[in-house]
Amino acid sequence: MLKVGIVGGTGYTGVELLRLLALHPEVELGMITSRSEAGTRVSEMFPNLRGRVDIAFTEPAPEALKSNDLVFFATPNGTAMRLVPELLEAGVKVVDLAADFRLRDPLLWEQWYGLPHACPELLQEAVYGLPELHRERIREARLVANPGCYPTAVSLGFLPLIESGLVAPGAPLIASCASGVSGAGRKAAVPALMGECGESFKAYGVAGHRHLPEIRQVLGGVAGAEPDLTFVPHLLPMVRGIHATLYARCPPGSDLQALYEQRYAQEAFVDVMPAGALPETRSVRGVNQCRLAVHRPQGGDTVVVLSVIDNLVKGAAGQAVQNMNLMCGWAEDLGFDSVALLP
Repeated sequence: MLKVGIVGGTGYTGVELLRLLALHPEVELGMITSRSEAGTRVSEMFPNLRGRVDIAFTEPAPEALKSNDLVFFATPNGTAMRLVPELLEAGVKVVDLAADFRLRDPLLWEQWYGLPHACPELLQEAVYGLPELHRERIREARLVANPGCYPTAVSLGFLPLIESGLVAPGAPLIASCASGVSGAGRKAAVPALMGECGESFKAYGVAGHRHLPEIRQVLGGVAGAEPDLTFVPHLLPMVRGIHATLYARCPPGSDLQALYEQRYAQEAFVDVMPAGALPETRSVRGVNQCRLAVHRPQGGDTVVVLSVIDNLVKGAAGQAVQNMNLMCGWAEDLGFDSVALLP
């Protein structure tokens, strides 16, 4: 059994990670930390885990964390980078669900996250944990940077077009994306109140969002040149889900449906839907799945790709478990045996 620790388990990503790990046949949950809730039983805070997780939150003591084989960080940005070097030195593998190791350039990280990076020497070693792109590197990694939720939906949607060369390097791309309110985290904030976001729809981060350089880095690494990407996120009045509507210019005549089906034919967690389909966020609620549909409206040169994920699963905790499976040499889909919730 793999002994696993979780740092920062009181947020939505943390409880989702607990839910998935509680069902994993090869994992023993060694500890889960929270400074504010130390001593509180997990099932008291999250009653859905009664009978599944029978431990209490503890202080995040580095020596105790070293007793684990692998540690997940489900913490605010800027936390993992202060503890990870010591864990790696002790032989503990790490999956960071925050943004501390996603960007390779420490100056770019400081620009977008507002503080100097504590261990810039690890940024080049950290493997960006999008399995559909970096599977073999993840297998050998000791430090994985779990992708953001928007970058997961956007990257999986654009990858076939960029890899095939149908979209030229540097060509304009547009990503219009919408997320449920859980993407903002489990904290008291006026914009997340039902009376503020319910029955409403708005854009945010139009001038610049932290996931923009991450998406550019992923797509630029494939294309060989950073894309001319316009990324606009929106807040949806629902709890879970991301819907990404992606636009690109592509010469007519290409069989885009075949392109997408072939690219993802062997991917357990990417479902290319039939031609003309309109994927819904509810179809991936609670599962580690990205559903895609590709369209060419009126047969023109504009391609529209629709991409949906659950922001807490394929966009966070589920992808982290998928990465853990790869790092441990297990079947990639081990522990994932559930169906999306409907209605």
